[in-house]
Amino acid sequence: MKVEKARELGFCFGVRRALKIIESAANGRTKIVTLGPIVHNKTVVARLKALGVGVIDDIEKSDSGVIAVSSHGVAPATMDRIQGQGAKVIDTTCPIVRSAQKAAQRLAGAGFSVVIYGEANHPEVRGLLGWAGKNAIASMNANEVPLESLLKRVGILSQTTQNRLEFISFVNSLTARLLPGTREIRIINTLCQETLKRQSAAIELAKTSDLMIVVGGHNSANTRHLAEVCSPIVQTHHIENAEEIDAAWLRGKGVIGITAGASTPDEAIEQVIAKIKQLSSLKSV
Repeated sequence: MKVEKARELGFCFGVRRALKIIESAANGRTKIVTLGPIVHNKTVVARLKALGVGVIDDIEKSDSGVIAVSSHGVAPATMDRIQGQGAKVIDTTCPIVRSAQKAAQRLAGAGFSVVIYGEANHPEVRGLLGWAGKNAIASMNANEVPLESLLKRVGILSQTTQNRLEFISFVNSLTARLLPGTREIRIINTLCQETLKRQSAAIELAKTSDLMIVVGGHNSANTRHLAEVCSPIVQTHHIENAEEIDAAWLRGKGVIGITAGASTPDEAIEQVIAKIKQLSSLKSV
Protein backbone atom coordinates (compact mmCIF):
# COMPACT_ATOMS: atom_id res chain seq x y z
CA MET A 1 0.00 0.00 0.00
CA LYS A 2 1.23 3.48 -0.93
CA VAL A 3 0.19 6.71 0.79
CA GLU A 4 0.43 9.95 -1.22
CA LYS A 5 -0.26 13.51 -0.10
CA ALA A 6 -1.80 16.11 -2.41
CA ARG A 7 0.71 18.70 -3.63
CA GLU A 8 -1.36 21.43 -1.91
CA LEU A 9 -2.99 20.67 1.45
CA GLY A 10 -3.37 21.84 5.02
CA PHE A 11 -2.92 25.32 6.49
CA CYS A 12 -3.30 28.20 4.07
CA PHE A 13 -1.52 31.53 4.60
CA GLY A 14 -4.70 33.11 6.02
CA VAL A 15 -4.95 30.50 8.76
CA ARG A 16 -1.22 30.66 9.54
CA ARG A 17 -1.53 34.44 9.76
CA ALA A 18 -4.54 34.25 12.10
CA LEU A 19 -2.82 31.77 14.40
CA LYS A 20 0.37 33.82 14.48
CA ILE A 21 -1.60 36.90 15.53
CA ILE A 22 -3.58 35.16 18.26
CA GLU A 23 -0.65 33.11 19.60
CA SER A 24 1.50 36.24 19.81
CA ALA A 25 -1.24 37.98 21.79
CA ALA A 26 -1.77 35.03 24.15
CA ASN A 27 0.90 35.87 26.70
CA GLY A 28 -0.71 33.94 29.55
CA ARG A 29 -1.46 37.11 31.51
CA THR A 30 -4.30 38.67 29.53
CA LYS A 31 -7.46 36.64 29.04
CA ILE A 32 -8.52 36.46 25.42
CA VAL A 33 -11.75 35.10 23.96
CA THR A 34 -12.53 34.57 20.30
CA LEU A 35 -15.95 35.25 18.81
CA GLY A 36 -16.47 31.80 17.36
CA PRO A 37 -13.47 29.53 16.76
CA ILE A 38 -10.50 31.20 15.05
CA VAL A 39 -10.68 28.39 12.48
CA HIS A 40 -12.98 25.39 12.13
CA ASN A 41 -10.71 22.74 13.60
CA LYS A 42 -11.04 21.21 17.07
CA THR A 43 -7.32 20.42 17.36
CA VAL A 44 -6.39 24.05 16.73
CA VAL A 45 -9.08 25.32 19.13
CA ALA A 46 -7.80 22.94 21.85
CA ARG A 47 -4.23 24.13 21.30
CA LEU A 48 -5.32 27.75 21.73
CA LYS A 49 -7.31 26.85 24.83
CA ALA A 50 -4.11 25.51 26.37
CA LEU A 51 -2.65 28.99 25.78
CA GLY A 52 -5.57 30.56 27.63
CA VAL A 53 -7.66 31.52 24.59
CA GLY A 54 -11.38 30.80 25.09
CA VAL A 55 -14.28 30.76 22.63
CA ILE A 56 -17.63 32.54 22.95
CA ASP A 57 -20.64 32.50 20.63
CA ASP A 58 -22.06 35.84 21.74
CA ILE A 59 -20.36 39.11 22.62
CA GLU A 60 -22.58 39.49 25.67
CA LYS A 61 -21.06 36.29 27.11
CA SER A 62 -17.57 37.77 27.19
CA ASP A 63 -15.89 38.19 30.55
CA SER A 64 -12.71 39.44 28.91
CA GLY A 65 -11.48 42.86 27.89
CA VAL A 66 -9.95 41.35 24.75
CA ILE A 67 -12.09 39.81 22.01
CA ALA A 68 -10.58 38.30 18.87
CA VAL A 69 -12.42 38.22 15.55
CA SER A 70 -11.93 34.94 13.70
CA SER A 71 -10.37 34.48 10.27
CA HIS A 72 -13.93 34.33 8.86
CA GLY A 73 -14.49 38.01 9.69
CA VAL A 74 -17.59 39.74 11.05
CA ALA A 75 -20.15 42.31 9.97
CA PRO A 76 -19.45 46.00 10.69
CA ALA A 77 -22.31 46.06 13.22
CA THR A 78 -20.69 43.22 15.16
CA MET A 79 -17.38 45.09 15.27
CA ASP A 80 -19.24 48.17 16.54
CA ARG A 81 -20.84 46.09 19.32
CA ILE A 82 -17.46 44.76 20.44
CA GLN A 83 -15.91 48.20 20.51
CA GLY A 84 -19.05 49.66 22.10
CA GLN A 85 -18.55 47.61 25.22
CA GLY A 86 -15.00 48.86 25.55
CA ALA A 87 -13.22 45.64 24.61
CA LYS A 88 -9.93 45.60 22.78
CA VAL A 89 -10.25 43.94 19.37
CA ILE A 90 -7.77 41.50 17.83
CA ASP A 91 -8.81 41.17 14.20
CA THR A 92 -7.55 38.02 12.46
CA THR A 93 -9.85 38.31 9.42
CA CYS A 94 -8.28 36.57 6.44
CA PRO A 95 -7.11 39.11 3.80
CA ILE A 96 -9.04 37.19 1.12
CA VAL A 97 -12.23 37.46 3.18
CA ARG A 98 -11.48 41.14 3.78
CA SER A 99 -11.27 41.66 0.02
CA ALA A 100 -14.67 39.98 -0.41
CA GLN A 101 -16.13 42.21 2.32
CA LYS A 102 -14.89 45.32 0.54
CA ALA A 103 -16.32 44.08 -2.76
CA ALA A 104 -19.73 43.57 -1.13
CA GLN A 105 -19.53 47.03 0.45
CA ARG A 106 -18.63 48.67 -2.88
CA LEU A 107 -21.55 46.99 -4.65
CA ALA A 108 -24.00 48.06 -1.97
CA GLY A 109 -22.63 51.60 -2.04
CA ALA A 110 -23.13 51.74 -5.80
CA GLY A 111 -26.80 50.82 -5.52
CA PHE A 112 -26.64 47.08 -6.22
CA SER A 113 -28.48 44.26 -4.58
CA VAL A 114 -25.86 41.69 -3.56
CA VAL A 115 -26.34 37.96 -4.01
CA ILE A 116 -23.78 35.80 -2.23
CA TYR A 117 -23.25 32.22 -3.30
CA GLY A 118 -22.70 30.62 0.08
CA GLU A 119 -24.08 28.98 3.21
CA ALA A 120 -26.26 31.59 4.91
CA ASN A 121 -25.36 30.41 8.42
CA HIS A 122 -21.61 30.22 7.86
CA PRO A 123 -19.79 32.93 9.87
CA GLU A 124 -18.00 34.27 6.80
CA VAL A 125 -21.27 34.66 4.90
CA ARG A 126 -23.03 36.27 7.86
CA GLY A 127 -20.21 38.81 7.89
CA LEU A 128 -20.43 39.38 4.13
CA LEU A 129 -24.17 39.99 4.39
CA GLY A 130 -23.45 42.67 6.98
CA TRP A 131 -21.02 44.39 4.63
CA ALA A 132 -23.48 44.08 1.72
CA GLY A 133 -26.26 46.01 3.45
CA LYS A 134 -30.03 45.57 3.52
CA ASN A 135 -30.41 44.55 -0.14
CA ALA A 136 -28.42 41.35 0.19
CA ILE A 137 -29.18 37.66 0.23
CA ALA A 138 -27.16 34.44 0.48
CA SER A 139 -28.16 31.25 -1.26
CA MET A 140 -26.75 27.96 -2.54
CA ASN A 141 -29.57 27.58 -5.08
CA ALA A 142 -30.07 30.14 -7.86
CA ASN A 143 -33.69 29.03 -8.31
CA GLU A 144 -34.49 29.97 -4.71
CA VAL A 145 -33.25 33.57 -4.98
CA PRO A 146 -36.36 35.81 -4.70
CA LEU A 147 -36.01 38.06 -7.75
CA GLU A 148 -38.82 40.34 -6.60
CA SER A 149 -36.68 41.46 -3.66
CA LEU A 150 -33.73 42.51 -5.85
CA LEU A 151 -32.99 45.92 -7.29
CA LYS A 152 -32.50 46.44 -11.03
CA ARG A 153 -28.73 46.30 -10.53
CA VAL A 154 -27.43 43.03 -9.09
CA GLY A 155 -23.95 42.03 -7.97
CA ILE A 156 -22.99 38.39 -7.51
CA LEU A 157 -20.06 37.12 -5.47
CA SER A 158 -19.12 33.98 -3.58
CA GLN A 159 -18.19 32.74 -0.16
CA THR A 160 -14.42 32.48 -0.56
CA THR A 161 -14.18 28.71 0.04
CA GLN A 162 -16.85 27.53 -2.38
CA ASN A 163 -16.31 25.23 -5.36
CA ARG A 164 -15.37 27.08 -8.58
CA LEU A 165 -17.48 24.99 -10.96
CA GLU A 166 -20.50 25.17 -8.70
CA PHE A 167 -20.15 28.95 -8.44
CA ILE A 168 -20.04 29.17 -12.23
CA SER A 169 -23.18 27.04 -12.45
CA PHE A 170 -24.90 29.25 -9.86
CA VAL A 171 -23.96 32.41 -11.78
CA ASN A 172 -25.20 30.98 -15.08
CA SER A 173 -28.52 29.88 -13.59
CA LEU A 174 -29.11 33.14 -11.74
CA THR A 175 -28.14 35.28 -14.73
CA ALA A 176 -30.61 33.37 -16.91
CA ARG A 177 -33.35 34.20 -14.40
CA LEU A 178 -32.32 37.85 -14.04
CA LEU A 179 -32.27 38.65 -17.73
CA PRO A 180 -33.76 40.59 -19.42
CA GLY A 181 -35.44 42.31 -16.47
CA THR A 182 -32.24 43.38 -14.71
CA ARG A 183 -30.51 46.52 -15.95
CA GLU A 184 -26.97 45.62 -14.82
CA ILE A 185 -25.28 42.49 -13.48
CA ARG A 186 -21.79 42.47 -11.99
CA ILE A 187 -19.97 39.26 -11.14
CA ILE A 188 -16.97 39.51 -8.82
CA ASN A 189 -14.65 36.57 -8.36
CA THR A 190 -14.12 36.37 -4.61
CA LEU A 191 -13.05 32.72 -4.58
CA CYS A 192 -9.86 32.08 -2.63
CA GLN A 193 -7.03 30.96 -4.90
CA GLU A 194 -5.52 28.92 -2.06
CA THR A 195 -8.79 26.99 -1.81
CA LEU A 196 -8.92 26.48 -5.57
CA LYS A 197 -5.34 25.16 -5.57
CA ARG A 198 -6.26 22.62 -2.91
CA GLN A 199 -9.34 21.52 -4.81
CA SER A 200 -7.37 21.12 -8.06
CA ALA A 201 -4.61 19.18 -6.31
CA ALA A 202 -7.17 16.93 -4.61
CA ILE A 203 -8.88 16.15 -7.92
CA GLU A 204 -5.52 15.41 -9.53
CA LEU A 205 -4.59 12.97 -6.75
CA ALA A 206 -8.05 11.36 -6.66
CA LYS A 207 -7.66 10.34 -10.31
CA THR A 208 -4.62 8.18 -9.48
CA SER A 209 -5.78 6.86 -6.09
CA ASP A 210 -7.91 3.93 -4.97
CA LEU A 211 -9.16 5.82 -1.93
CA MET A 212 -9.11 9.45 -0.79
CA ILE A 213 -8.96 10.53 2.85
CA VAL A 214 -9.88 14.17 3.44
CA VAL A 215 -8.68 15.46 6.83
CA GLY A 216 -10.28 18.42 8.54
CA GLY A 217 -13.06 19.68 10.77
CA HIS A 218 -16.54 18.36 10.03
CA ASN A 219 -17.76 21.95 10.37
CA SER A 220 -15.13 23.26 7.92
CA ALA A 221 -16.71 24.36 4.64
CA ASN A 222 -13.51 24.21 2.58
CA THR A 223 -12.78 20.68 3.87
CA ARG A 224 -16.28 19.50 2.97
CA HIS A 225 -15.80 20.87 -0.53
CA LEU A 226 -12.57 18.88 -0.90
CA ALA A 227 -14.53 15.73 -0.13
CA GLU A 228 -17.25 16.79 -2.56
CA VAL A 229 -14.85 17.26 -5.49
CA CYS A 230 -13.13 13.92 -4.83
CA SER A 231 -16.15 11.69 -4.17
CA PRO A 232 -17.38 11.53 -7.80
CA ILE A 233 -13.93 10.27 -8.82
CA VAL A 234 -13.06 7.70 -6.17
CA GLN A 235 -14.21 6.37 -2.79
CA THR A 236 -13.73 9.28 -0.38
CA HIS A 237 -13.98 9.69 3.39
CA HIS A 238 -13.94 12.97 5.32
CA ILE A 239 -12.45 12.53 8.78
CA GLU A 240 -11.43 14.94 11.51
CA ASN A 241 -8.75 12.79 13.11
CA ALA A 242 -6.89 9.50 12.77
CA GLU A 243 -9.21 7.69 15.20
CA GLU A 244 -12.04 7.90 12.67
CA ILE A 245 -10.25 5.71 10.10
CA ASP A 246 -11.96 2.36 9.51
CA ALA A 247 -9.55 -0.44 8.60
CA ALA A 248 -12.19 -1.82 6.22
CA TRP A 249 -11.73 1.21 3.98
CA LEU A 250 -8.14 0.19 3.27
CA ARG A 251 -8.70 -3.42 2.25
CA GLY A 252 -7.59 -4.10 -1.29
CA LYS A 253 -6.47 -0.53 -1.87
CA GLY A 254 -3.10 0.11 -3.53
CA VAL A 255 -2.84 3.92 -3.39
CA ILE A 256 -4.32 6.02 -0.59
CA GLY A 257 -4.53 9.73 -1.36
CA ILE A 258 -4.45 12.27 1.47
CA THR A 259 -5.64 15.84 1.33
CA ALA A 260 -6.62 18.27 4.07
CA GLY A 261 -8.58 21.46 4.58
CA ALA A 262 -7.00 24.87 4.95
CA SER A 263 -7.54 24.84 8.72
CA THR A 264 -5.99 21.39 9.29
CA PRO A 265 -2.65 21.40 11.18
CA ASP A 266 0.32 19.42 9.90
CA GLU A 267 0.33 17.15 12.94
CA ALA A 268 -3.23 15.98 12.22
CA ILE A 269 -2.22 15.03 8.68
CA GLU A 270 0.84 13.13 9.88
CA GLN A 271 -1.19 11.30 12.51
CA VAL A 272 -3.59 10.10 9.82
CA ILE A 273 -0.73 8.87 7.65
CA ALA A 274 0.83 7.06 10.61
CA LYS A 275 -2.51 5.42 11.43
CA ILE A 276 -2.96 4.23 7.83
CA LYS A 277 0.52 2.73 7.80
CA GLN A 278 -0.15 1.03 11.12
CA LEU A 279 -3.43 -0.46 9.90
CA SER A 280 -1.90 -1.52 6.58
CA SER A 281 0.57 -3.70 8.48
CA LEU A 282 -2.27 -5.77 9.95
CA LYS A 283 -3.28 -8.98 8.22
CA SER A 284 -6.90 -7.88 8.09
CA VAL A 285 -6.10 -5.03 5.69
